[in-house]
Amino acid sequence: MNKSVVDIAAGDDRFETLVQAVQAADLAETLSGEGPFTVFAPTDEAFANLPEGTVENLLKPENRDQLRAILTYHVVPEEVPSSAIAGKTLQADTVNGKPLGIDASGGGVEVGNANVVAADVSASNGVIHVVDTVIMPPES
Repeated sequence: MNKSVVDIAAGDDRFETLVQAVQAADLAETLSGEGPFTVFAPTDEAFANLPEGTVENLLKPENRDQLRAILTYHVVPEEVPSSAIAGKTLQADTVNGKPLGIDASGGGVEVGNANVVAADVSASNGVIHVVDTVIMPPES
């Protein structure tokens, strides 16, 4: 396995918007680094469900800090396979610095307000869990 989480996302047509956002936020090099990372990766459909104009606005250079805050809220700085959280409810520390709620106590896995739709996509520097919603960090 030689592909980083960024390489895998870039090679998967479900993540075109995510890859564009990671590049605009200047996070590609970081997320291609050693890791390990767990990335809760929103699909293009998840980005499309944001209010009209949100993605375009976030991709503007002047909104880089806001985009970085959102994207880093989707990243846990350790590898967390689904087997490590099965049956549990917990808070994970994110790269953003704010905790992210994870509920794997029921039939599926909820992360913030998103559902994991595909789990355990292995990368050389971590794991990707595909989510159906862009998870917004809490205000504060």
